[in-house]
Amino acid sequence: MANRHVLTLSSLEEKILDWLKKETGSANEDLMVELVQTLLKLDRDKTSRGDIKILSRSLKELRYAFKVFAPYRLVRKVSMYGSTRVAEDNPYYQMAVGLGRRLGEKGYMVITGAGTGIMQGGHEGAGREHSFGVNIQLPFAQKANRFIQNDRKLMTFHFFFTRKVIFVKETDGAVFFPGGFGTHDEAMEALTLAQTGKSQIVPILFIDVPGQGYWREWEEFIRKRLLRQGYISDHDMRLYKIVEDLDSAIDEFRTFYSNYHSYRFVNRNLVMRLTHPPSEELIENLNLDFKDILTKGRIRSTVSLREEADDSETLHLPRLLIPFNRNDYGRLRELIDRVNTPPSGGW
Repeated sequence: MANRHVLTLSSLEEKILDWLKKETGSANEDLMVELVQTLLKLDRDKTSRGDIKILSRSLKELRYAFKVFAPYRLVRKVSMYGSTRVAEDNPYYQMAVGLGRRLGEKGYMVITGAGTGIMQGGHEGAGREHSFGVNIQLPFAQKANRFIQNDRKLMTFHFFFTRKVIFVKETDGAVFFPGGFGTHDEAMEALTLAQTGKSQIVPILFIDVPGQGYWREWEEFIRKRLLRQGYISDHDMRLYKIVEDLDSAIDEFRTFYSNYHSYRFVNRNLVMRLTHPPSEELIENLNLDFKDILTKGRIRSTVSLREEADDSETLHLPRLLIPFNRNDYGRLRELIDRVNTPPSGGW
């Protein structure tokens, strides 16, 4: 039996030289240099083989996921979470199907963990064309549900943390149905990332069947043990909403993106992209009502900045330049809600 070809650093020499000929001077050259330097430092640091395997597999998983999502980067997406143990005749499953269908009809794509239960319901409703599956390898082998199985938009991850990166990075909203440890882990991570500014502010919804009280009881614990004892602030409670019908869920997404588009940080300021030009009255009111989260300077309108040139799809949008303190993200959510309030004459 012939020996398998073993890759060596020298065998990559030709590929590296070819890249240097084609990509030198590219916009990403500095980042590629950093990546290569980091890899070389692993050897200098005498990093263990096991640790290098973790880094290698993580990079491969993320690279592939970036590639799968890239063609759809301009399409809004919603991540749906919930228990795998929900049967197809369960009211929660039917709500997941209904939500997936209505999101698909509104032009959204749905991201789920690709398993059964709530995840399957989301895919069934949205349909294969509007679905992504981010499966996880488990000792008991979580199979992809029949609505996403063998689809080109199905990915399988070895690590939970790389899977979570993709869930958060690619989503424009998060919806949580009742579930177990995994669902609560993902919900708390979504809230933590929003609270600390490590992710974009997006709608975070907890959906329940009317009268069941699953998330209301969860919220009672949050209020009693976290809020009242000072572990979180009152403004952090603005980062999510509990809804008990699909109309409210869909309306939340419609309203959130009715004027607000996205934001990014440029130097010390937050640049918020809008669909409609902000009025002078709106800007003045924002400066008065949100001065507690501003550093030096005032909120003002602006056109796209030079530093945003790499985001060509949004360059035409009107903007607000906000000297945000990068601390009170619950208040930032309130500011976004204010920006989405239409003027008396409509948009």
